[in-house]
This record gives sequence, C-alpha cells and structure tokens, in this order.
Amino acid sequence: MWPLRLWHTQDVPLLLSITLYMCHLAGAISIQSPQRSLTRSVQDDVVFSVDVSCRGIPTIHWTFMSAAVSRSIGTWQPGVYTNITVDYRDRVKPYNNGSMGLSDLRLQDAGYYVVTVTETEGSSKDAGFVLKVNEVLYEDLQYLSVSALVLACLAGLLMLAMWLLDKAYRRIVAWRRRKQMPENDETELQPL
Repeated sequence: MWPLRLWHTQDVPLLLSITLYMCHLAGAISIQSPQRSLTRSVQDDVVFSVDVSCRGIPTIHWTFMSAAVSRSIGTWQPGVYTNITVDYRDRVKPYNNGSMGLSDLRLQDAGYYVVTVTETEGSSKDAGFVLKVNEVLYEDLQYLSVSALVLACLAGLLMLAMWLLDKAYRRIVAWRRRKQMPENDETELQPL
C-alpha cells in the first residue's frame, strides 16, 4: 500500500487533542482596549481602559516603565483583593474589568504602562499603553499676567503718591507766600 506512512490511525486523536488544547490555551485570555496611546496634561486624570476576559478569576498586575525606572503599580483580583503600592496608593483606582485610573498626573508619569493578566492555571497575557504627559503652558502665562498686574498696581500707586506729593508741595509753597506777605494788605491807590 503506502510505503511511507506519517501517522498511524491511533496518533490522529492524540495530535488533534494536543492541537485543541494549545488553541484553547492561546485564546484563554483576551485583553481588549480602545486606545493604546494616550496624551494628557499635568494634573489631569487618565483611565487605561481595558476589558479583560478569561476563564476563572484573573489576577491583574500593572507595571510602569520608563527610560530611567521600572516599578510595580499594583496587583488585584476583581472583587477579591486589591494591593496598590505605596507610591501610587492615593492616585490609582483599580476597576474590576482590569482598567486602571491614575489621577493628578505628573511629568514623571510619562512612559510605558503594562497590564499583565494571569489565570489561575498559570497562563498570562500582556498589553501595553504609552502615556505622554504635557506641561501646562498657560501656567507660565498666568504668572506673567499676575506679574504684569502687580507691576501696574505699583505704577498706579507711585503715580498717586507723586500727585499727592505735588499737591502737598503746592500748598506748602502757597502757605509760605502768604506768610511772607505783610499782614496788612494796604495797598495805596494811585490816582489816574
């Protein structure tokens, strides 16, 4: 019949079950996100929106990475426990769907954020986000306008002081002239 046989009939179900198991493991965790690149300003809030689906209760772990540093933000299981690190405790809000909110952004928050979803069976999947944090330029304009307003007020006060000093000087000069004049204002009338 066939001189070279690749498989025996009993090997086909084993190969099929291994293939199904591998496909099952590969598609076990799903991380969906509408936006992976975010841009915000200093002191704004940001939500890294994800929708995690898997079999069982996932463990969600967020990590921050930049050129200078890599640090853990927090780990939680939806509805079971939440463990946010001390650096982010007051600024992070974890959501049950895997999303994470970060409030009061700073320039140092710009970088790469990674969410790692791990199933109870041990399989895991990662997704990354890029966050760009812009400086608020209007603060410089605000300081400039406040400085200009203060200088304008000072100039107005100086002009008022100069006007009051001029009035006082004129009154003093008029008072001295009156004092130097004879007390009797007798003027002689001369005939025409």
